Amino acid sequence: MEPATLQKALIHFQDYENCREFMTELRWPDGIVRCPRCESDHLVYLEKARVWKCYGKHDHAKFSLKTGTIFEDSSIGLDKWLAIVWMTVNCKNGVSSWEIHRAFGVTQKTAWFMLHRVRLALQGNKGGKLSGDIEADESFIGGKARNMHPWKREQKIHGRGPDGKAIVAAVLARHGEVRTVVLDDRKKKAIQSHVREHVEPGSNLYTDELKSYDGLDEFTHQVINHAECYVDGQIHTNSCENFWSLLKRGLKGTYVSVEPFHLFRYLDEQTFRYNNRKDMNDYDRFRLAMTQLWASVLPTRN
Repeated sequence: MEPATLQKALIHFQDYENCREFMTELRWPDGIVRCPRCESDHLVYLEKARVWKCYGKHDHAKFSLKTGTIFEDSSIGLDKWLAIVWMTVNCKNGVSSWEIHRAFGVTQKTAWFMLHRVRLALQGNKGGKLSGDIEADESFIGGKARNMHPWKREQKIHGRGPDGKAIVAAVLARHGEVRTVVLDDRKKKAIQSHVREHVEPGSNLYTDELKSYDGLDEFTHQVINHAECYVDGQIHTNSCENFWSLLKRGLKGTYVSVEPFHLFRYLDEQTFRYNNRKDMNDYDRFRLAMTQLWASVLPTRN
Protein backbone atom coordinates (compact mmCIF):
# COMPACT_ATOMS: atom_id res chain seq x y z
CA MET A 1 0.00 0.00 0.00
CA GLU A 2 1.32 3.47 -0.92
CA PRO A 3 2.23 5.60 2.13
CA ALA A 4 0.27 8.85 2.18
CA THR A 5 2.07 10.72 4.97
CA LEU A 6 5.60 11.11 6.31
CA GLN A 7 4.74 9.00 9.34
CA LYS A 8 3.48 6.15 7.16
CA ALA A 9 6.46 6.50 4.82
CA LEU A 10 8.88 6.16 7.75
CA ILE A 11 7.16 2.99 8.90
CA HIS A 12 6.82 1.56 5.39
CA PHE A 13 10.45 2.06 4.34
CA GLN A 14 11.88 0.72 7.59
CA ASP A 15 11.44 -2.69 5.97
CA TYR A 16 14.23 -3.24 3.43
CA GLU A 17 11.99 -5.49 1.33
CA ASN A 18 9.58 -2.59 0.86
CA CYS A 19 12.51 -0.41 -0.27
CA ARG A 20 13.69 -3.12 -2.67
CA GLU A 21 10.25 -3.68 -4.14
CA PHE A 22 9.63 0.06 -4.57
CA MET A 23 12.98 0.90 -6.18
CA THR A 24 13.06 -2.21 -8.36
CA GLU A 25 9.62 -1.42 -9.77
CA LEU A 26 10.68 2.16 -10.54
CA ARG A 27 14.05 1.37 -12.06
CA TRP A 28 13.06 -1.76 -14.00
CA PRO A 29 9.32 -1.32 -14.70
CA ASP A 30 9.21 -4.38 -16.96
CA GLY A 31 10.16 -6.52 -13.96
CA ILE A 32 13.51 -7.65 -15.40
CA VAL A 33 16.50 -6.48 -13.34
CA ARG A 34 19.45 -5.51 -15.53
CA CYS A 35 23.06 -4.79 -14.68
CA PRO A 36 23.66 -1.00 -14.64
CA ARG A 37 27.11 -1.55 -16.17
CA CYS A 38 26.42 -3.87 -19.10
CA GLU A 39 22.58 -4.06 -19.24
CA SER A 40 22.73 -7.86 -19.00
CA ASP A 41 19.86 -9.69 -17.30
CA HIS A 42 22.03 -12.76 -16.62
CA LEU A 43 22.01 -12.16 -12.87
CA VAL A 44 21.55 -13.84 -9.54
CA TYR A 45 20.28 -12.14 -6.38
CA LEU A 46 22.37 -12.74 -3.24
CA GLU A 47 19.75 -12.34 -0.56
CA LYS A 48 22.02 -12.21 2.49
CA ALA A 49 24.28 -9.55 0.97
CA ARG A 50 21.32 -7.74 -0.64
CA VAL A 51 23.14 -7.40 -3.95
CA TRP A 52 22.90 -8.84 -7.44
CA LYS A 53 25.76 -10.58 -9.17
CA CYS A 54 26.16 -10.10 -12.91
CA TYR A 55 27.76 -12.83 -15.03
CA GLY A 56 28.87 -10.34 -17.67
CA LYS A 57 32.59 -9.99 -18.33
CA HIS A 58 33.47 -6.77 -16.51
CA ASP A 59 34.83 -5.55 -13.19
CA HIS A 60 32.54 -4.92 -10.22
CA ALA A 61 30.22 -7.81 -10.98
CA LYS A 62 28.11 -7.12 -7.90
CA PHE A 63 25.73 -4.20 -7.68
CA SER A 64 23.01 -3.04 -5.31
CA LEU A 65 19.94 -0.82 -5.45
CA LYS A 66 22.23 2.15 -4.76
CA THR A 67 24.56 1.55 -7.72
CA GLY A 68 24.28 4.31 -10.31
CA THR A 69 22.08 6.51 -8.13
CA ILE A 70 22.66 9.46 -5.82
CA PHE A 71 22.88 6.89 -2.99
CA GLU A 72 25.96 5.17 -4.41
CA ASP A 73 29.06 4.95 -2.16
CA SER A 74 26.95 5.88 0.88
CA SER A 75 26.80 3.66 3.93
CA ILE A 76 23.54 5.31 5.04
CA GLY A 77 20.58 2.93 4.86
CA LEU A 78 17.81 3.30 2.30
CA ASP A 79 15.29 3.82 5.10
CA LYS A 80 16.98 7.15 5.93
CA TRP A 81 17.65 8.13 2.32
CA LEU A 82 14.04 7.63 1.20
CA ALA A 83 12.68 9.50 4.21
CA ILE A 84 14.96 12.47 3.47
CA VAL A 85 13.90 12.53 -0.19
CA TRP A 86 10.26 12.55 0.99
CA MET A 87 10.87 15.47 3.34
CA THR A 88 12.88 17.48 0.82
CA VAL A 89 10.26 17.36 -1.91
CA ASN A 90 7.23 17.80 0.35
CA CYS A 91 8.27 20.38 2.98
CA LYS A 92 7.15 23.68 1.46
CA ASN A 93 10.05 25.69 2.90
CA GLY A 94 12.61 22.89 2.68
CA VAL A 95 14.32 20.99 5.47
CA SER A 96 17.70 21.95 6.95
CA SER A 97 20.70 19.71 7.60
CA TRP A 98 20.40 20.44 11.33
CA GLU A 99 16.82 19.15 11.33
CA ILE A 100 17.96 15.97 9.56
CA HIS A 101 20.85 15.64 12.03
CA ARG A 102 18.51 15.78 15.03
CA ALA A 103 15.75 13.63 13.55
CA PHE A 104 17.80 10.79 12.05
CA GLY A 105 20.88 10.64 14.25
CA VAL A 106 23.43 11.39 11.52
CA THR A 107 26.02 14.14 11.75
CA GLN A 108 25.17 17.57 10.41
CA LYS A 109 27.88 17.21 7.74
CA THR A 110 26.39 13.91 6.61
CA ALA A 111 22.91 15.45 6.50
CA TRP A 112 24.22 18.38 4.43
CA PHE A 113 25.87 15.94 2.00
CA MET A 114 22.67 13.90 1.70
CA LEU A 115 20.52 16.97 1.01
CA HIS A 116 22.88 18.15 -1.73
CA ARG A 117 22.73 14.72 -3.34
CA VAL A 118 18.93 14.92 -3.33
CA ARG A 119 19.03 18.42 -4.86
CA LEU A 120 21.23 17.03 -7.62
CA ALA A 121 18.45 14.60 -8.53
CA LEU A 122 15.86 17.39 -8.54
CA GLN A 123 17.47 19.24 -11.44
CA GLY A 124 14.91 19.65 -14.20
CA ASN A 125 15.36 18.38 -17.74
CA LYS A 126 14.07 21.72 -19.09
CA GLY A 127 12.90 20.16 -22.32
CA GLY A 128 11.17 22.40 -24.84
CA LYS A 129 10.20 26.05 -24.49
CA LEU A 130 7.44 27.73 -22.52
CA SER A 131 4.61 29.40 -24.43
CA GLY A 132 1.43 31.36 -23.77
CA ASP A 133 1.42 34.02 -21.05
CA ILE A 134 4.98 34.23 -19.69
CA GLU A 135 6.37 36.37 -16.88
CA ALA A 136 10.07 37.20 -16.62
CA ASP A 137 11.60 38.69 -13.53
CA GLU A 138 14.80 38.81 -11.52
CA SER A 139 15.58 39.11 -7.82
CA PHE A 140 18.47 39.59 -5.42
CA ILE A 141 19.50 37.04 -2.83
CA GLY A 142 21.53 38.13 0.16
CA GLY A 143 21.37 39.37 3.71
CA LYS A 144 20.40 42.89 4.68
CA ALA A 145 23.35 45.10 5.51
CA ARG A 146 21.76 46.29 8.76
CA ASN A 147 21.62 42.69 10.03
CA MET A 148 25.28 41.91 9.36
CA HIS A 149 28.17 42.05 11.78
CA PRO A 150 30.40 45.05 11.03
CA TRP A 151 33.25 42.89 9.68
CA LYS A 152 30.84 40.99 7.41
CA ARG A 153 29.28 44.22 6.19
CA GLU A 154 32.73 45.59 5.37
CA GLN A 155 33.60 42.39 3.50
CA LYS A 156 30.43 42.12 1.40
CA ILE A 157 28.92 45.59 1.00
CA HIS A 158 30.86 48.00 -1.20
CA GLY A 159 28.05 50.04 -2.67
CA ARG A 160 24.31 50.65 -2.52
CA GLY A 161 21.21 48.61 -3.34
CA PRO A 162 21.93 45.16 -4.79
CA ASP A 163 25.70 45.43 -4.51
CA GLY A 164 27.18 42.29 -2.99
CA LYS A 165 24.08 40.15 -3.59
CA ALA A 166 23.52 37.19 -5.91
CA ILE A 167 21.19 37.65 -8.89
CA VAL A 168 18.59 35.06 -9.88
CA ALA A 169 16.28 35.22 -12.88
CA ALA A 170 13.10 33.34 -13.76
CA VAL A 171 10.71 32.86 -16.65
CA LEU A 172 7.34 31.53 -15.56
CA ALA A 173 4.36 30.26 -17.52
CA ARG A 174 1.20 31.36 -15.72
CA HIS A 175 -0.52 28.37 -14.10
CA GLY A 176 2.46 26.29 -15.22
CA GLU A 177 6.19 25.82 -15.05
CA VAL A 178 9.03 28.05 -13.91
CA ARG A 179 12.64 28.03 -15.15
CA THR A 180 15.35 29.64 -13.02
CA VAL A 181 19.03 30.50 -13.28
CA VAL A 182 21.74 32.29 -11.28
CA LEU A 183 23.21 35.20 -13.26
CA ASP A 184 26.44 37.14 -12.97
CA ASP A 185 24.73 40.45 -13.73
CA ARG A 186 21.46 42.04 -14.87
CA LYS A 187 22.77 43.30 -18.17
CA LYS A 188 20.81 42.86 -21.38
CA LYS A 189 22.92 39.99 -22.75
CA ALA A 190 22.45 37.73 -19.73
CA ILE A 191 18.77 38.55 -19.14
CA GLN A 192 17.66 38.24 -22.76
CA SER A 193 19.69 35.09 -23.36
CA HIS A 194 17.80 33.38 -20.52
CA VAL A 195 14.42 34.52 -21.88
CA ARG A 196 15.15 33.44 -25.46
CA GLU A 197 16.47 30.07 -24.33
CA HIS A 198 13.26 29.13 -22.53
CA VAL A 199 10.39 31.07 -24.16
CA GLU A 200 8.76 30.34 -27.51
CA PRO A 201 8.80 33.33 -29.93
CA GLY A 202 5.37 34.91 -30.27
CA SER A 203 4.45 34.31 -26.63
CA ASN A 204 2.95 37.06 -24.47
CA LEU A 205 5.83 38.30 -22.31
CA TYR A 206 5.23 40.37 -19.17
CA THR A 207 8.12 42.07 -17.36
CA ASP A 208 8.85 45.03 -15.13
CA GLU A 209 10.42 48.24 -16.42
CA LEU A 210 14.06 47.04 -16.27
CA LYS A 211 15.82 48.32 -19.41
CA SER A 212 17.55 44.97 -19.94
CA TYR A 213 14.25 43.59 -21.30
CA ASP A 214 14.10 46.19 -24.09
CA GLY A 215 14.58 44.64 -27.53
CA LEU A 216 12.72 41.35 -27.08
CA ASP A 217 10.79 42.06 -30.26
CA GLU A 218 10.09 38.41 -31.14
CA PHE A 219 7.61 38.37 -28.22
CA THR A 220 4.44 40.35 -27.53
CA HIS A 221 6.20 42.27 -24.78
CA GLN A 222 4.23 44.32 -22.25
CA VAL A 223 5.71 46.15 -19.27
CA ILE A 224 4.33 46.97 -15.82
CA ASN A 225 5.78 50.07 -14.18
CA HIS A 226 6.02 49.29 -10.47
CA ALA A 227 6.43 52.98 -9.66
CA GLU A 228 2.80 53.44 -10.77
CA CYS A 229 1.07 50.14 -10.01
CA TYR A 230 1.64 46.42 -9.64
CA VAL A 231 -1.26 45.12 -11.75
CA ASP A 232 -2.77 46.49 -14.94
CA GLY A 233 -5.28 43.93 -16.20
CA GLN A 234 -3.21 40.94 -17.34
CA ILE A 235 0.05 42.89 -17.17
CA HIS A 236 1.92 41.97 -13.97
CA THR A 237 4.73 39.80 -12.63
CA ASN A 238 2.94 38.67 -9.47
CA SER A 239 3.38 34.97 -10.18
CA CYS A 240 7.14 35.43 -10.27
CA GLU A 241 6.94 37.47 -7.08
CA ASN A 242 5.10 34.56 -5.49
CA PHE A 243 7.92 32.20 -6.48
CA TRP A 244 10.57 34.57 -5.08
CA SER A 245 8.60 34.76 -1.84
CA LEU A 246 8.65 30.96 -1.48
CA LEU A 247 12.35 30.79 -2.33
CA LYS A 248 13.38 33.50 0.12
CA ARG A 249 11.19 32.09 2.86
CA GLY A 250 13.14 28.86 2.61
CA LEU A 251 16.55 30.53 2.33
CA LYS A 252 15.99 32.92 5.24
CA GLY A 253 13.81 30.80 7.49
CA THR A 254 15.12 27.26 6.94
CA TYR A 255 18.64 27.39 5.53
CA VAL A 256 19.57 30.77 7.06
CA SER A 257 22.97 31.04 5.37
CA VAL A 258 23.61 29.91 1.78
CA GLU A 259 26.87 30.54 -0.05
CA PRO A 260 26.43 32.02 -3.56
CA PHE A 261 28.26 29.10 -5.22
CA HIS A 262 25.64 26.69 -3.83
CA LEU A 263 22.64 28.88 -4.63
CA PHE A 264 21.75 27.08 -7.87
CA ARG A 265 21.17 23.86 -5.91
CA TYR A 266 18.55 25.51 -3.70
CA LEU A 267 16.95 27.02 -6.81
CA ASP A 268 16.65 23.51 -8.30
CA GLU A 269 14.99 22.28 -5.12
CA GLN A 270 12.43 25.09 -4.93
CA THR A 271 11.79 24.92 -8.69
CA PHE A 272 10.98 21.20 -8.43
CA ARG A 273 8.50 21.77 -5.61
CA TYR A 274 6.88 24.71 -7.41
CA ASN A 275 6.53 22.91 -10.74
CA ASN A 276 4.97 19.87 -9.09
CA ARG A 277 2.77 21.65 -6.55
CA LYS A 278 -0.55 20.97 -8.29
CA ASP A 279 -2.43 17.76 -9.09
CA MET A 280 0.07 15.69 -7.07
CA ASN A 281 -0.10 14.33 -3.54
CA ASP A 282 2.98 13.81 -1.36
CA TYR A 283 3.53 10.25 -2.55
CA ASP A 284 3.27 11.19 -6.25
CA ARG A 285 5.79 14.00 -5.79
CA PHE A 286 8.13 11.66 -3.92
CA ARG A 287 7.77 8.99 -6.60
CA LEU A 288 8.53 11.48 -9.37
CA ALA A 289 11.70 12.60 -7.58
CA MET A 290 12.77 8.98 -7.13
CA THR A 291 12.51 8.34 -10.89
CA GLN A 292 15.23 10.96 -11.39
CA LEU A 293 17.78 9.35 -9.07
CA TRP A 294 19.60 7.44 -11.79
CA ALA A 295 18.48 9.37 -14.85
CA SER A 296 20.46 12.52 -14.17
CA VAL A 297 23.25 12.01 -11.72
CA LEU A 298 26.31 10.03 -10.86
CA PRO A 299 28.09 8.01 -13.54
CA THR A 300 28.53 4.33 -12.80
CA ARG A 301 32.07 3.35 -11.96
CA ASN A 302 33.80 0.93 -14.30
